Amino acid sequence: MTSERYWAVVPAAGVGRRMGTDFPKQYLRLGERCILEHTLSVLAGCRRIAGIYVAIAEDDPYWATLSIPEAWGVVAVQGGAERAYSVLNALDALLAGPADARDWVLVHDAARPCLRPDDLERLIDIAGRHAVGGILARAVADTVKRVSATGEIVETVDRAGLWYAQTPQMFRLAMLRDALAGGLAAGHGLTDEASAMEQAGWTPIVVEGHAENIKVTAPQDLELVRSYLTQRSS
Repeated sequence: MTSERYWAVVPAAGVGRRMGTDFPKQYLRLGERCILEHTLSVLAGCRRIAGIYVAIAEDDPYWATLSIPEAWGVVAVQGGAERAYSVLNALDALLAGPADARDWVLVHDAARPCLRPDDLERLIDIAGRHAVGGILARAVADTVKRVSATGEIVETVDRAGLWYAQTPQMFRLAMLRDALAGGLAAGHGLTDEASAMEQAGWTPIVVEGHAENIKVTAPQDLELVRSYLTQRSS
């Protein structure tokens, strides 16, 4: 019986319009590296990950300018118009190449450069013992309001059992591939990999992650991420 293998997939074909920049947010510089390079370095630092597949836009002019060490085991594949298509392309490339259908895949946002190595290891340990897999997440601590289209509060939502989804999200390769393909074919709105698995009838688990694992979506996030990375390097 072969030992289980783990692969990372990073969808990086988005443009990040909310950042207000004239190029994709994953290429914004944070010190000597861009956001994407910081993200890849964390994944590459995990010895259990056999390789990293990055889905980039077909006309991406920035990827070739990066200095990605060969030892990181990074392979670039063509991304899609939406996140789900990018992930699906990477999964197909893995299946056509070095991976087995029962290998585990960890899908991680390109714009989450502050993933903690211990969170990554814990996700692999806990989700790897689950029949379906799971995701890093944080329990909702703030009071949650449901608001109307005109900005008026409709109700206060009970936050018990509510979690903020993070990444990585870890599932068996073939199971995730089938769930994504099925969800896309059915026209479902797939906001992340877990939503595809849920709609396919599976029940993933959550593994608590650290608050530092934020996704860069707006300009104000950059200073916070820069602070986390500076603290970590020192």
